[in-house]
Amino acid sequence: MKLLKRLIVVFLVLFGLFYFVGLPYLRNQTKKHSPEKTSTYVLQGAELEVHYSSPSKKGREIFGQLVPFDKVWRTGANEPTTFTTSEAIKIIDKPLPAGTYSLWTIPNKDSWKVIFNKEVPDWGVSLFGGGTQTTREASEDLIIVEVPSRNVQEPIENFSIDFINEDQLYLSLSWDKTIINVPINR
Repeated sequence: MKLLKRLIVVFLVLFGLFYFVGLPYLRNQTKKHSPEKTSTYVLQGAELEVHYSSPSKKGREIFGQLVPFDKVWRTGANEPTTFTTSEAIKIIDKPLPAGTYSLWTIPNKDSWKVIFNKEVPDWGVSLFGGGTQTTREASEDLIIVEVPSRNVQEPIENFSIDFINEDQLYLSLSWDKTIINVPINR
């Protein structure tokens, strides 16, 4: 009985060290390789912000390899990418109320699905899924839109998300040889 109690205490101490020391350290280390970035824009009084971690290409084949086609991607690295709007807007023609959402994508060769989800989990992938299983809860998806992707000649080294206004406001995602533009309306 004493041995069992000691084992339980040792297990709890080790778990506590891992949870309160190990995980924060690992998260901090990953952000050195995929730094946090924020893009903002004001659209007719609505303050828009996207917050994400920006991984680098580093000579790797990205879409179809590192980021598989037809699977949910956390859209960046580390924690899930978040999209915040201070007022109601439309993603293409679908209403998005004011709030903060996690942003997920399903890349494919010719088009991407872009998902705005009501939940913002702590981390973008499951620790037990080997980095391939996301923490997205599909039942909390609020908007899913599909937009075409286009190729660029020169590879883009760092994943980026920006607001681009070309007579239409777009949320623009680019990395490697791929760019997608998601129309945002008021």
